[in-house]
Amino acid sequence: MTGREERKDNDLFFTCSLIEYIARKTKNRREDVVNALGKESVAKIYNLADVYHSDNIDRVSEDFIQAAGIAEGTFDNISAARYAVPSHWDIGKVYKRLILGIVREKRMDVIDALFAAYHSFVSDKIQDFNSSFYYDAPQNILNAFLDGKIE
Repeated sequence: MTGREERKDNDLFFTCSLIEYIARKTKNRREDVVNALGKESVAKIYNLADVYHSDNIDRVSEDFIQAAGIAEGTFDNISAARYAVPSHWDIGKVYKRLILGIVREKRMDVIDALFAAYHSFVSDKIQDFNSSFYYDAPQNILNAFLDGKIE
């Protein structure tokens, strides 16, 4: 461990933040971005996050957008937001915590847990910046995922 958290947890944070950055840049749903990237590219980002993190995120995102052929979409939750928009780093942290909880609770591989998180109804709720769900307690977000509903 270097710093306040495990290195691989920080790599997951960067991976999720990059997915969020790409989604905003291309106006796509987060699920569509992970589908376009595919498990192999997502695993590459995760495994080389310490290298990618030291580069400019705009350039790194452009490389992955081009390689995956991610086209401009129509999902613009940033323009639709009526309140302050959380940064891509803020949302990366929300997904990181959710994914680590899924790994712990379901005993899944981190990449499989990432795909499960982004393909869940919880991801739709996190992407709605007009709700308060994305800044709910991490355990509540995980419980919603595990229970399949929001209490």
